[in-house]
Amino acid sequence: MPPRRRKIHSGTKPETKIQKAIVNLLKINDWHIVETHGNMYQSGLPDLYACHLHYGSRWIEVKVKDRYKFTSAQLENFPAFAAKGVRIWILTEATQAEYDKLFKPANWHMFLDIMKHNSRLRIS
Repeated sequence: MPPRRRKIHSGTKPETKIQKAIVNLLKINDWHIVETHGNMYQSGLPDLYACHLHYGSRWIEVKVKDRYKFTSAQLENFPAFAAKGVRIWILTEATQAEYDKLFKPANWHMFLDIMKHNSRLRIS
């Protein structure tokens, strides 16, 4: 049986639009960006690898705010990466506030369902 082909969405998905805007924002701020997705062998990696002469490197996952899910490969790999000291930031839009998150502790774990649930409990 031939392998399943992945659909190509040529930039029309909301997450793709956000990612393009984030890439542009990072490039304006002198980051070098590698977009990591493009084939079926890269599942479980964050969307972007960014590096900067003065700020070092960042793994960045792009999500649509309030409408995101983690893939099963991400749920397996992100904790494994974190256990080895690899930090991952989630950005949801190309704004200064989101950009500033790259200079704070990694935040991927704050997007897990359990954290969303706990956040609602604390607010109530």
